[in-house]
Order: sequence, then C-alpha cells, then structure tokens
Amino acid sequence: QVQLVESGGGSVQAGGSLRLSCAASGRTFSRVAMGWFRQAPGKEREFAAAIRWSGGSTYYADSVKGRFTISRDIAKNTVYLQMNSLKPEDTAVYYCAASSTYYRTDSHYAGDHVYRYWGQGTQVTVSS
Repeated sequence: QVQLVESGGGSVQAGGSLRLSCAASGRTFSRVAMGWFRQAPGKEREFAAAIRWSGGSTYYADSVKGRFTISRDIAKNTVYLQMNSLKPEDTAVYYCAASSTYYRTDSHYAGDHVYRYWGQGTQVTVSS
C-alpha cells in the first residue's frame, strides 16, 4: 500500500504564503514524477505543478507560474508546493499525486490520468 499524505493547508489573506507538503509512505514504488492538483468548489480538478523525481525538472500551469514553486526532498520522500502571492482564486482542495509512468516531455504530467496514487487533499483558503 502506498500512502500520500498532504499537510500545510490553512487559511491566509490574499498576498500571503503557504507551503504544502506531501509525504509518501508504505511500499516502495517506481516514482517518476509527482504533481499537485487543485479543485475549487463546483469546479473541475485542475493541474498546478509537477516535478520529475529523479532529475527535478518542473512544469507549471500558467495560473500559478511565477507564484508557486514545486520541489522535492528525495531523502524524505516528500514533495512540496511553496505558494506565494496567494489570490482568492487559489482557494481549493489541493491534492498531491504520484506517477509511475515515464513520459519524454514534462507537459504530459499536467494530465491527471498519468498519476497512479493520490492523497486525500488539504484545504487552502485565501481570503480577500
């Protein structure tokens, strides 16, 4: 069993910052990439950021580019999402996910279908 557990969510004012963490535990699996997705009330789940586990290359949605930074700590089996300059429209449940599939281009990891494992999500609320 593979578990992905998100933490670090909360409520902040617009312009503030949060850092989300996603810790992987359980059985060893082939981790090619990890990503962050988010889902606002009444909206479809959307891609935010992804990172290749080995090489560390990153890919971001235009909506978060320049404000969010995805990173990972290989030794801790943890991926992070540093969120700065938060906006009310960033309010959503944020999910981390892990992909065991190799794709040649980073942009493939924007698709939720490539992720095998998902966390339960953590709420981020940004007030105006």
